[in-house]
Amino acid sequence: MTNLIKRTINSIWISAGVLATAATPALAQGKINIGRDVPGNLEGLTIGGIISTIIRLLVIVAAVLFFFWLVLGGIKWITSGGDKAKTEEARQQITAALVGLVIVFSAWAIAQLIKVLFGVDLFDLEIKSIPTGD
Repeated sequence: MTNLIKRTINSIWISAGVLATAATPALAQGKINIGRDVPGNLEGLTIGGIISTIIRLLVIVAAVLFFFWLVLGGIKWITSGGDKAKTEEARQQITAALVGLVIVFSAWAIAQLIKVLFGVDLFDLEIKSIPTGD
């Protein structure tokens, strides 16, 4: 029975990974300018854009991982069969996943608060260049 559960969990992880990498934006509007709009052109790449993208990816990946950790804890609880040790292990996993989700969403809320109070959007950073005095 545990082999079946492991295979099911592995297939869920693989499906989630394939689904996450298969998502592509719909580029239905506008014309493509070969000199400027071709993917892979790094002309408009900025440090602020890179940092913003990394922050967004970290928040999304952490939220998804903690959610799956919560689901796996629920599956462990359901399949524990009344065994006290397995039920306690599943409860601890669910608690850890919920704490992780609270931390991720709190970080997102703090980023939004920083945006409102200070005007700095961590999910869309614009880093100004420093004047060199030339």
